[in-house]
Order: sequence, then structure tokens, then C-alpha cells
Amino acid sequence: MKVTIERLGIDQADIALEWVGKLLDELGAEGKELGTLDRDRILDAWKMNADRVHVFAARSENNGIVGVLTLVENFAIYTNGHYGLINELLVSPEHRSSGIGARLIEAVKELGRSRGWTRIEVTTPEEERWLRTRQFYRHQGFVIAGPKLKFLLQSDGPH
Repeated sequence: MKVTIERLGIDQADIALEWVGKLLDELGAEGKELGTLDRDRILDAWKMNADRVHVFAARSENNGIVGVLTLVENFAIYTNGHYGLINELLVSPEHRSSGIGARLIEAVKELGRSRGWTRIEVTTPEEERWLRTRQFYRHQGFVIAGPKLKFLLQSDGPH
């Protein structure tokens, strides 16, 4: 299948919101703890961080979206400056193992190189059922850097 990778702007936020909703459903308990997506809050934050928020979509030849990846540009001293953090990646189940995820990752790598990032990071769930996901990232050149911890500041909505 022929697929093109395109950048989505905030005017196409509904596509990103729909796909992240699908990802949260697929995550199960990990996704449920986040609550429902607050569209207005997300759009306000996206507008305030428009130069740091990046969304890529994989579009099939029949114009349907078959995958979405979101990332944000961060800064840390340990990375010698700016770096990318992949927050969400989902390829439709029927299109997995067809190279679409790899194409989305390659688009991120190209963006990172063009912006002078020193690295790209991603966190994956540790449960055994996510082994295939971790293997996918390793196949794309990612290496294990340790578990990530979180502290939820709010308990009444998305975090």
C-alpha cells in the first residue's frame, strides 16, 4: 500500500484527538487513568506551544489515515539542549508490520536532524503485552534508557 507521511497542523487537531483516543482505548488501564480528553484544554496548550508540538499522520492512497505520531520538542541539560519526545504513536491494527510505523519514526528523525536535536526519546509500557512495541522501537534504533516514573498532579481529568 502506498502511504504518504504528512504534518498535521492545529486545524487538523480532530484527527490527532481521534487517534490518541484510539491509543488510550488500546492501552486499557494505562489509558483509562488519564480520563477523557479535554479538547479545549488540548487546543489551548497546542496553540501556546505550536513551535514545539509536532503531529505526523500516515495517509493511505485512498486518503484514509492509517497511523498518527505526536511528539514535542523538549530541553534538558543532559541532552545538551533540545530533543524530541514521542508521546503517542498508533498504527491501525490492520496496517501494523507494514512499515508505516517505521516511516513515521523516520519523519521524526528527519525533523530532529533539521532542528539540531541531540536525541529522540520514547516511553513504552513495561508489561509483557507491550513487548512487540518495545521490539519495534529497538528495531528503529532506540535503546533502553530506564523506566519512567510519574506523579499525577490532578485527579479530576486528563493528566
